[in-house]
Amino acid sequence: MNINSEKEEKDVEKNFASIFFTTFTTIFIAELGDKTQLATLMLSAESGKPIIVFIGSSLALISSSLVGVLIGKWLSDKISPNRFAFFTGFLMIIISVFLAYDIIKPYI
Repeated sequence: MNINSEKEEKDVEKNFASIFFTTFTTIFIAELGDKTQLATLMLSAESGKPIIVFIGSSLALISSSLVGVLIGKWLSDKISPNRFAFFTGFLMIIISVFLAYDIIKPYI
């Protein structure tokens, strides 16, 4: 094995670890205390079967994540990263304006 292939192998491992831990941390923090976790908590308490609720909610999260990954892959083939970042930023601004309007509407 030559030096270049060893370096490429380490780069692949580093990229995998970096992407994996960034994804895990981002999704873990985003899901803490959200309505999905609260629904899972209520279902577990109500049913008294936490293992079944865990399996069901895990499969649901995996399935919804798969949809996101597939759509993300499709979009990455169609749209450049810069254009995608612009459109998502623009969408967030539009959503924020509508939410702000809903909040201040009663005071107008």
